[in-house]
Amino acid sequence: MKPTESTGISRRRLLAVAGVSAGAALFAERPLFAEKGGNAPGVADTTASTKNTSFGPLKQIDAGLLNVGYAQAGPANGPAVILLQGWPYDIYSYVDVAPLLASAGYRVVVPYLRGYGTTRFLSSETFRNGQQSVVALDIIALMDALKIDKAILAGFDWGGRTADIMAVLWPERCKALVSVSGYLIPSQAANRAPLTPKAELQWWYQFYFATERGRDGYEKYRHDFAKLIWQIASPKWNFDDATFDRTAASFDNPDHVAIVIHSYRWRLGLVEGEPKYEDLEKRLAVGPVITVPTITLEGDANGAPHYPDPSAFAKKFTGKYAHRTITGGVGHNLPQEAPEAFAKAVVDVDGF
Repeated sequence: MKPTESTGISRRRLLAVAGVSAGAALFAERPLFAEKGGNAPGVADTTASTKNTSFGPLKQIDAGLLNVGYAQAGPANGPAVILLQGWPYDIYSYVDVAPLLASAGYRVVVPYLRGYGTTRFLSSETFRNGQQSVVALDIIALMDALKIDKAILAGFDWGGRTADIMAVLWPERCKALVSVSGYLIPSQAANRAPLTPKAELQWWYQFYFATERGRDGYEKYRHDFAKLIWQIASPKWNFDDATFDRTAASFDNPDHVAIVIHSYRWRLGLVEGEPKYEDLEKRLAVGPVITVPTITLEGDANGAPHYPDPSAFAKKFTGKYAHRTITGGVGHNLPQEAPEAFAKAVVDVDGF
């Protein structure tokens, strides 16, 4: 069945549906979207771990070059939302966001990107490519396989960049966009330009990955490496071992290291991509504007590299646009640290 297109889901409907849904038990003692002080509703509980621990049985589907593992929630004929993970994270960044959106009637799809979890390449001969346009093409192929014509795209880190790229290259497939940390489409030329020493320090892992010692170190210590990044990127998020371990299992994917290393080396122009994607990369290299309705988000305690002021990228969004800073010690993994605020942004941008 072809998914029905959304005409906007109001906050009133969201609250009403959530009150009788399975997801509502999560918030039995508090409103679905807590209205609190600060720049935006939804203050993260920085002393607690995620409330949900599972998506239930995952699904697999052949899509493009991959057999993609993904979680799905909500009605099959609901308006589609695709939630995209970052590095070094996985689909569990959305383990509390998905039931909120499913409660509101959305069809929620949360895929493992190439190199993560249960996603596998269909052929051992396929180059393990981590360049930015390829990851976006993976999601287009997934939409085709799932017969999703158009979706709201939402993500952070790699996922935010992928969503931004899809909104630029295939705006007809993107109903609206939620992007953590703003405009995330880089170019190799811009990445070659030196930054100040203080700014360069934040990108230390890129320089580490540029060496064979770095590749070997990530291969050997990938879980310890990821935990360190979590701690740096979200300094006020007191996640427990169980929360981290659920995600860290996805890094045991046999292609994980190859994809991560190629991605970061490609960004710096140290390795080649594939010629067949060159035209797409040229279109992205000029920093094209995003025309679809968009909400950008930022946590007030993001320890990862990010724009210090959202005005730096606001002109990149030429459609209806809003920015929200989420307060309460929220770091880089915003959807897992502040799921209510993230889900609210998805619902609100659907109404733009």
